[in-house]
Amino acid sequence: MAQVGQSKGFAPKEAPKLNPPKSTPISLPHLAKCDGNSPSYPIYVAIMGTVFDVSGNTAYAPDGAYHIFAGKDASRALALSSLKAEDCRPEWEDLPDKEKQVLNDWFTFFSKRYNIVGQVRR
Repeated sequence: MAQVGQSKGFAPKEAPKLNPPKSTPISLPHLAKCDGNSPSYPIYVAIMGTVFDVSGNTAYAPDGAYHIFAGKDASRALALSSLKAEDCRPEWEDLPDKEKQVLNDWFTFFSKRYNIVGQVRR
């Protein structure tokens, strides 16, 4: 699992009650189904292999501004601050340190707001 920073700047105004993190293996085909297009599935976003349940945030729903990330490991796109479909992929290790820090900041942001429901199984 990635390092989680303790910066207070990433804390939400009202801290949500989060469940203990789960390490349930989640396959890429299952993650892809969790893109908000089926009411039978939650909406998930993965960062560095850690899967977050973002179902409660309409920004990740089909008409939302961040729907591009739903059902994917969007690590590279988040590191690059990109909304391009081609950047929504899990490869981030080759990025410069500056982008890796941005990615770690996003991981921290998500970890303070959304339940961790598992880990991507590759």
